[in-house]
Amino acid sequence: MAAPIESEGRDIVGAVLKACTLLEHFDAARPTWSLNDLTSASGMNKTTVHRLMTTLIHAGWVDRTPDGSYRVAMPLFEIGSAALVQVDIRAAARPYMESLAETFGDTAYLMVPAEEGAVCIDRLEGHNPLLVAGINIGSVMPYHAAAGPIVMLAFSNTLRERWFRRDLSAFTERTLTDVDALTEHLDAVRENGYSVSNSDYLQGVAAVAAPILGRDGTAVASISIGGRVEAFEGDALTDKIERVRDAAARLTRVAEALPAAAPPVRA
Repeated sequence: MAAPIESEGRDIVGAVLKACTLLEHFDAARPTWSLNDLTSASGMNKTTVHRLMTTLIHAGWVDRTPDGSYRVAMPLFEIGSAALVQVDIRAAARPYMESLAETFGDTAYLMVPAEEGAVCIDRLEGHNPLLVAGINIGSVMPYHAAAGPIVMLAFSNTLRERWFRRDLSAFTERTLTDVDALTEHLDAVRENGYSVSNSDYLQGVAAVAAPILGRDGTAVASISIGGRVEAFEGDALTDKIERVRDAAARLTRVAEALPAAAPPVRA
């Protein structure tokens, strides 16, 4: 049983919790509710339910049906779809990450786009001794450095437009901070279908990444492997590019079958 609102401190907004409770009543089995039925089911005062639902309508989260009942509006579906993409992509990508980490010994990563940068939502370490510090599950990385973020920037015009409005920080001497040079690099990445980084985010660390694309051809995620720069040369690099691209292509078919993702969310 949930603790009383008062026990959670001043950071808790009771009206928001009540509104969320009302939204939890909507599901596939019962997509619409009348005011009377929602009042009965929630156990709240009828006036409170009416005021909360009117507020949700004003916010665009709830609509009214022709007969005056309530139904959830599109923004809730968009948020749910964005979450579903992340959950399903992570589950689908796990076997490929395991295969990449086991085959090459490098660390495999799965990243998704967010407003403040690329978010690492899964990571699997290989048997090589290098552990890439600073890139963990939940880490938010800049789009203009490292293979995983860069490949998503290359395959999203929306992300590119937003990111170019910022000052591009240098993390090493190899970080591309000139907009023209970065644009040329992104165009090449898009044409090739993959990205290779070498000490542009962390000194001595290289990576290979490929985009996981949604139905509109925009990156919804990236899969990558990273490790010591000396392990990303010659035939070894060619093999890694081929395997990462193949994994991304297979995961793209999964992503194309999922609901359309909402725009990048705030990290």
